[in-house]
Amino acid sequence: MRDIKLPMSAEDVASLKLGEMITVSGMLFTGRSRFHIRAIADDIYPPIDYKEINCFLHVGPVMKPNGDDWEVVSCEPTSSIRFERYGADVVRKFGLRTLIGKTTMGPGTAQALKEVGGVYLSKIGLSGNALRSKIKKIHNVYFLDELGKTEATWIYEVDHFGPFFVAMDSTGRNYFEELAREADAKMPEIEKKLGIPEDYDYTEVNG
Repeated sequence: MRDIKLPMSAEDVASLKLGEMITVSGMLFTGRSRFHIRAIADDIYPPIDYKEINCFLHVGPVMKPNGDDWEVVSCEPTSSIRFERYGADVVRKFGLRTLIGKTTMGPGTAQALKEVGGVYLSKIGLSGNALRSKIKKIHNVYFLDELGKTEATWIYEVDHFGPFFVAMDSTGRNYFEELAREADAKMPEIEKKLGIPEDYDYTEVNG
């Protein structure tokens, strides 16, 4: 498994294959809904050098004070698809090469990553407590008083953070979309083997 240094180079991004497992080491910043909304709707964002800190972790971490410093209690990545409305604009605005989250994102973000030359990494089989040990230092925090610990933007230095898998590559491919298409293509054969009629009408469940 490769460990990729942050910020990712264009060469590293281009070399990553869909579904590949990797870890990352270097500097990243955190954010959730308020980061996306404020950055795009209000043009308010942390004064970070986004060329040097170019990895955005979708997380609302659990933090606690430790003397004059802070300690990460847990940093479970949050579901990224709920940020899709602003995802593409955030990628373009800051030229982001690396997004890390959970599950997937939509076609808008995939297109923006293709334009910028970036990837989306998704967690699999990890807990926030396990990831906590990969955070070596907390360098800064922005908008803490205004937004609180969960929605504030934290700057973490990480070492072999992950592993994550490449859920969107720099060509615009989406692992989950391709997996869904593959599953759909196999369903007729599976249904035939199970004796399910072709005209069988599945019950729709509305959440």
